[in-house]
Amino acid sequence: MIIFPRERALHMTIRLNGQDIPPAAIEYELGRLVRFYREHMSEAEILKQMDALREKAKEQAIGAKLLIDEAARLDLPVPEDDVRAKLKEIVASCGGQAEFEKLLKEQKVTEDVVRAGIIQGRRVDLLVDRLASGLSDPTEAELRAHFEKHADEYSRPARAAAEHILVKFDASSEQERATARAKMEKIRRDIENGAGFAEQAALHSDCPSGKQAGGSLGWFSQGMMVQEFDQAVFAMDVDKLSEILESPFGFHIIHKTGQEAGGPAEFVDVRERVREFLRHAARGEAISAHVAELRSKAVIEET
Repeated sequence: MIIFPRERALHMTIRLNGQDIPPAAIEYELGRLVRFYREHMSEAEILKQMDALREKAKEQAIGAKLLIDEAARLDLPVPEDDVRAKLKEIVASCGGQAEFEKLLKEQKVTEDVVRAGIIQGRRVDLLVDRLASGLSDPTEAELRAHFEKHADEYSRPARAAAEHILVKFDASSEQERATARAKMEKIRRDIENGAGFAEQAALHSDCPSGKQAGGSLGWFSQGMMVQEFDQAVFAMDVDKLSEILESPFGFHIIHKTGQEAGGPAEFVDVRERVREFLRHAARGEAISAHVAELRSKAVIEET
């Protein structure tokens, strides 16, 4: 998992029309970008792109604030039922009313503050819906043209299924490294001698998958994992146990449980994906155009 310390976020102060954009807003946008790109590239590749992602996060935070302010200026009405439904969803996600109230107390906020945040977010949703309301659906010809131009992007990548055991250690300590490797060697011997992989993962793995799923990572595409792990998995035969390997996260043992070859996609199989992509792209263009218009009239200061 990528961790971007607070001090590595953007150090600048951004003022938009006389109001500060808090660093937390930029960090939030950075987190969203990292989660999105994690679905399309390896952790190592994301790390290489972090400077560009931070800059993009800054721009997205400015755009979000412009939309928030515009939605507030328009005073778009938010149905009370929408607010109640969202508040109910938040309370449920906290584990109930008691836990929700405990969290409010810990964060020193009130329910009214939460409601105001819900209204603000819903107003932005209504503004975005208004901006996208006049967009037409892509035609069949547009769907096919996009697919033919970007067929490689819709090809099915090779996939593998695997379970693993992770033992972390402090890379700066040779003693910790040696202790972790000795632990891994014993775990691997125990598995070779008949111990269940899932049982050993639940007992020893430092990855959350150990306790939650017996070490199973499910299916993942080639290139999604860190380089060392990715190369080992896709070089292995199915139902084999790897040697101990090291990645930036620690030592791993991998048991490969499945593999599927990649290949070209047929239009009929990805037609709805293409449609959703073009819809999303058109919606994004409409929002970007409006944000650009708002930005041209805004006063933005960076220090």
